[in-house]
Amino acid sequence: MTYAKPEYLIEPDALHAALGEPDLKIFDATVHLVPAEKGYRAESGLADFEAAHIPGAAFLDQIRAVSDTSTGLGFSLPGADALEQGLRAAGINSSDRVVVYSSGHMMWATRAWWLLHYAGLDRVAVLNGGFADWQAAGHATDSGSSSYAAGDVSVSVRPDRFVDQTAVLSAIGDAGICTVNALAPDVYSGESNMSYGRKGHITGSVNVHYDELLDGNRFRSAEDLRACLDAKGLLDADRVIAYCGGGISATIDALACLLVGKNEVAVYDGSMSEWVRDENLPMTTGPEPA
Repeated sequence: MTYAKPEYLIEPDALHAALGEPDLKIFDATVHLVPAEKGYRAESGLADFEAAHIPGAAFLDQIRAVSDTSTGLGFSLPGADALEQGLRAAGINSSDRVVVYSSGHMMWATRAWWLLHYAGLDRVAVLNGGFADWQAAGHATDSGSSSYAAGDVSVSVRPDRFVDQTAVLSAIGDAGICTVNALAPDVYSGESNMSYGRKGHITGSVNVHYDELLDGNRFRSAEDLRACLDAKGLLDADRVIAYCGGGISATIDALACLLVGKNEVAVYDGSMSEWVRDENLPMTTGPEPA
């Protein structure tokens, strides 16, 4: 069984073979999460990029350059104009072929992919295995600063790829919508010491931990992804809404759906960080029903 959308991933050897192509832009989208009193605090991966990166790559600052920093949530979806400005400043043209990767967890590459896909770009791929697999394959690396000249990309958003709090609240009790929590089972159940301010999960949501969809820092086979997603009802639903702590790891679940041909998928951008702010919004503790 093959992926329905194999073009959404690229292997290290294939990327190595494409180096030097004039329309290829490569971005390291790494962010590091440090545990905080509530959830996590984000730190830039720029220092890691400058220490070692794929030749010709540039760094994509997801904390500031392509996020709305005014919400207090972190990594909030910016308006279309602001997103366009950020992507142009990064050096992206409408005609470019873009590859995103992370030297840390895969979720930073999938978040960058989801943003670019939302922005209307069609030729975007995640480096499967990330920087670790690039190095493991024996490919060369560069160090120091690197950037692209300003681009001319025109953003034409796909509005159905993100949903807000109102849409998630409306989905509760809707049999046609499967809302899926991508966090670890003990965070989902509320048994973990870590929380985003209120323990548990959005009422009615199922749990597909992003780690179930990965083999190390690589997506599992199409057959394995389908089996995992199907077991929780995602593939039978009319629509899927994925969420997590802040709209990052949810993009692993969301992209996995697209990889196996489930197209009606959105990410709740505010996720738990926003949901817990309103104590009137329903949450449930405990594991999923057997």
